[in-house]
This record gives sequence, C-alpha cells and structure tokens, in this order.
Amino acid sequence: MNRICLFLSLLLVSQFTMQAQEVPHHISNVAIYDFIDELANKGIIDINSAIKPYSRLTIARALQDANYHPSLSKRQQQEVEFYLKDFNKELLQGKDFDKRFDLWYYTDSLMKLTVNPILGGQFFNNGNATEYHRWGGAEFYGSIGKHVGVYGSLRDNHESHFLGGSDYITKRPGAVYKGDGSAKDYSETRGGITYSWKWGSIGLHKDHVAWGNGYSEAIIQSGRAPSYGYISFKMTPTKWLEFNYMHGWLVSEVIDSVRSYPVYGDDRRIYVSKYISSNMFTIKPLKKLYVSFGNSIIYADTDFNAAFAVPFLFYKSADHTYNSWDNWVGQNAQMYLDISSRQIKNLHLYTSVFIDEIALGRMFDKEEQSNHVALKFGAKVNDLLPNTSLTAEYTRVRPMTYQNFVPSVNYTSNSFFLGSYMGDNSEELYLAAGFKPIRGLDIHASYTMVRRGKDYMKILNEGEIDEHPEINPEHERRGLPFINEERYKNQSFTLKASYQIINDGFIFIEATKNDFNGPDTELYTNPFYLEGDNILSFGMNFGF
Repeated sequence: MNRICLFLSLLLVSQFTMQAQEVPHHISNVAIYDFIDELANKGIIDINSAIKPYSRLTIARALQDANYHPSLSKRQQQEVEFYLKDFNKELLQGKDFDKRFDLWYYTDSLMKLTVNPILGGQFFNNGNATEYHRWGGAEFYGSIGKHVGVYGSLRDNHESHFLGGSDYITKRPGAVYKGDGSAKDYSETRGGITYSWKWGSIGLHKDHVAWGNGYSEAIIQSGRAPSYGYISFKMTPTKWLEFNYMHGWLVSEVIDSVRSYPVYGDDRRIYVSKYISSNMFTIKPLKKLYVSFGNSIIYADTDFNAAFAVPFLFYKSADHTYNSWDNWVGQNAQMYLDISSRQIKNLHLYTSVFIDEIALGRMFDKEEQSNHVALKFGAKVNDLLPNTSLTAEYTRVRPMTYQNFVPSVNYTSNSFFLGSYMGDNSEELYLAAGFKPIRGLDIHASYTMVRRGKDYMKILNEGEIDEHPEINPEHERRGLPFINEERYKNQSFTLKASYQIINDGFIFIEATKNDFNGPDTELYTNPFYLEGDNILSFGMNFGF
C-alpha cells in the first residue's frame, strides 16, 4: 500500500503541468543508440548519454534537430530520414507522413498505439556443433492524451544449447532459464506507464536500465541483469541540471528459511526481499560537458523503507539512522561519478567511477587500503575518415566492489551483476573500429581482452584464508591486491556486419575468435564456447 501511495502522490503533484508523453526505447536497439551517439559526437545534437534508456520523444527531437543539418554527410542524412519514418510518430499527428511498416498503427485525437511482432533467430557454430537461439513475441507502445505513455512487450526464447548464465563472463543479456538438459527456454516481459509534464516525468516500469558512459557496457548499471520492476522520477528544471531517480525491486535468490515451509513432496522456497534506490544528478557546466554524480543503496532482509524512496538523499547516511554503524546490520551503499565531454568535434571523452567503499585515510596504504572501486575511461572518435569510428576503452574493477559478505545485498539481481559483466578483481581493454558505408549497413571490428584474478569473496566464505598469504587475517577485506594471480584471461577478435533493411528489421553475421587461458577458464566460460575457439553466427530479427 505504501508503494502505491508513493506513486499516486507523485502523480497528483504533477497534474497541473503539461508536456508530451514519454515512452522508453529499449537499450537493445543498438543501431539507433549508436546513431544518436554519432550525431552527438559530431556536435549536431547535445544529449546526456549517462542515462539510458532514452525516451522515444528524446530520440525524435534529436532526429528533428539533426534533420538537414549542414554538417550531415549524405549517408547520415539518409539515416535521419530513415529513422524519422518511425520516430515522427512522436512528433506528428495522423498518418500523413512517410511512415515505417507497422503491423498496426492507430491514432486519433486522444490516443496513439503501435503494435508489432517480435521475431528472430540466430545460429552459432563453434567448429564442432551448431546451435541456435530463436525468439518470438509482440510489443506495443503508445500514448493517451498529452501526458501518459504506455508500453509493453513479451518475448519467448529458446536456446538449443543454453549460451548465457550468471556464472559466466559474457555480455549476453541475463536470462532466467527453465528446463532440464542443455536446451533451455526463458521469457522476458517488459512494460510500463509514464506521466510527463513540462520539466519532468514519473513512471512505473519493468525494464532494463543503463547508467554511465561506455561502449563496452557501463560500470554503474549495465542493463545486463534480467529486467526488474522500478519506479522512476526525472526532472530537468533548467537547461544545465538534470536529475534521475529510481527505486527498484530486485531478485535476491537468497532463501528466507523462516518464511519457507514444506509442501507436498517439496518445499515452498521464498526469497528474502531486496531493493535498490539510486539517484543521479547531472550538471552541464559548459556546452557539451556533462558531469554526473549520485549514490545508491542495495537494501534487503527488511520491508520497503520510505526513507530510501526519498529521491535526493545520501543513502549511506540514512542507513546509519536505521542500522547504526554495524556492517552486519546495515545495508550496502555505493557512490559514483560520470564525466562526458564532446567539446571537441567528432571526439567523445568519458570516464566513470563506481565506489563501493574507500577510506581516504588509508587509501595509499598497501596493507590496509579498502579501495573497492571500479573505473572506466575511454574515447571514441568519428569521421577521421568518412563514415568511420574508432573506440579505445579501459575498465578496471577492484576486489570486493560488487560483492558483499552479506549475500542478500550483493550488487546483483537474479545473481547477475548490475555493474560490469566481468565481476570483481578484473580488467578489460576494448578496442573497436566501425565503418558505415551506406545507410543501414554497419561493419564493426573489435578486440576485447578480459582478465580476472582471485575471487576473494569465495575464498573468505570457504574459509581458505591460510592458503592465501596476501589476505590479512586481522582485516580480511583490507589490502587485497588487484590481480596478483591471473585466474582467467580471454582475448577475442570479433567482426560483425549488420544491415537494417526496414525499421527494426535486421540481418547480421558475426565471426569471433577466442583465446582462453587460466585455471578458472571452465568456471567462467559457457561450455559451448570451450568446444571451439572460432564462433561463426548469423541471423535475422524484427523488433526488440
């Protein structure tokens, strides 16, 4: 009841204001996000790329601002016109414009509604076997009046050999698998309702969220975990300030033994409750320079707490009110910083810092430091040669950053890390080159090197401290070195070509060569990818 009252209160406060409706556009549609990024890097548009998903209205206005801009190349102008066939639905009334193919599009003076199928399939060959992933479903999105946006989708998936999993170091989207054997199914449903006004919006969602800049996944929230329910609040009271807040209901996968009980032939297993509350302030001190900072808290083993629903709080301090300074009682709080600069035409410079714990007084003491932080920095340059891009990015995640000695407050949902896919005590070097010779065709080559060291949380939980002399027995979580022993390494080279034939309709082919090394390779790698170093895949899809 408290959660419903919170949402309705925010809704009532905003009734007197006016603004067009907003519907999030899912982060899996990489093509449009990459094109919006290209327009921003060229200085044609200005956008806060630290917070995703963008709304369809945000994308529509960006395309509108870019249309017929003198800096556009012929190919880029064609891309703008192509995407406006879809996103003009946010800007124009009726159907009297060059519109994309939709299974059903309805519009009148009150309502707009788009309904489309979701269809796709992808084959994978590792040199020894061929497996496939097929999916199907439907989606809808639309608006009611000038303020309300609605959207929803359902996609049912089947993998002839499961290809993901929370135990593995992989960028594949998180999935909650069902089924016995290697062939597994999973479904993903997303949706929400939003209410918008002149300077802000609120929403109730089940969706993916990505916070922080990065082209090889963000480290603050990557959007890789299965979608979860959350309440969103956004406001932009001035041109130089944006604020984003969310409160989410996560999946702990930690059994509550007190509330669980036996049933016929088995047990009714109940997970402990788990939540996330996050905020992000974004300041624009100079044109095309965005400085974002915020904090979050993972709290569990308790009921919904209204203090953590206050959007603007510093949650670690609020936690001290309820749980004193006892780590065994308290929750898991984080802070973060993200800086994005596009002040030099065609160049995007960015960095993200995620802090789980840091003690300034001992941060340079090798034996006593508790620098549980993740760091990402990189650069992307467009049009050194026409229609090309180059990206260089480095990510480092120190030990104990996303994990916690209280498992219910790990920085995870459904056992997938909310931050970097690599997990703790790891690093990544990502290099990429892109070429778009014609409208819709994207050729992308990349090199990714991932290393991971010891899993200190597992070592501590299993009581193996004596076997690891680098662990201080008096302060077990302090002074842990970064990758003092390489347990996993993979160097992968990928070449991918995709062509968007019609809006949201793609064909694609991808070749990847992996080079796995280290004693924990089998622990962190899906068995299918260990059967052959060279992976060839191809497929097609319509919708997301």
